[in-house]
Amino acid sequence: MRQYVQEHIGKFHEARLNSLRNLELEQILRRKNPYLFRAKNILVASDLVRSLLDAHLSSQEETMFGEFLEGLAIHICKRTFNGKKSERPSIDLEFQTGNEYYLVSIKSGPNWGNADQIRKMRENFQAAIAEIRQSQPELQIFAVNGCCYGQDTGNKGDYQKLCGQAFWSFISDGVEELYTQIIEPLGFEAKERNEAFHRAYATIVNQFTQRFIEKFCNNGEINWELLVTFNSARPALRERRHRYS
Repeated sequence: MRQYVQEHIGKFHEARLNSLRNLELEQILRRKNPYLFRAKNILVASDLVRSLLDAHLSSQEETMFGEFLEGLAIHICKRTFNGKKSERPSIDLEFQTGNEYYLVSIKSGPNWGNADQIRKMRENFQAAIAEIRQSQPELQIFAVNGCCYGQDTGNKGDYQKLCGQAFWSFISDGVEELYTQIIEPLGFEAKERNEAFHRAYATIVNQFTQRFIEKFCNNGEINWELLVTFNSARPALRERRHRYS
């Protein structure tokens, strides 16, 4: 596990850095809620830019790190049960132990989806189980929603939900402390990687603040009407407002 983490954690840091380098101010201004930032009474352009940037990065990092943890879980299960990455919809991992066959949908945390997304996962579990039973009727097939952190563990009727310690123990054949053993190797090169990230972050904040002031401030004051127009107006009105602003 340690070797896998050290070999792959760099990809997360690199993706995190690239998510900054590839950003454009207009891109995040169109995606975030301008009414929320107005309600928070943000008056300083750099504060607004930081808030926008941090909100964007938080959601991006959750996704990127979730992909890393999914890869780690598959790696551990492959070494333990000869598990394999699944190609079925909503299912990430498949493995067999004795007469039991497991279909696992891996998520970062327990609160990962709405009712429609959970329903779709259930449907995909049922379709996969039916398909496997056609060719291997002797198998007992189990559906599992595995979450890398959290405590929402229990029987959900047609699938089992395993979170945090319970999930990591499940895919490692009972290594109860695995969920804490993961923590230490995650710090590999973290200091150096974070320093590079913070330098890039500072550069982006400065560049975006300058551009934001040029486009959305009048005499140093944020023009909220112009900002909301840019974010939400019909294209023709948005272009006209910016042409004469």
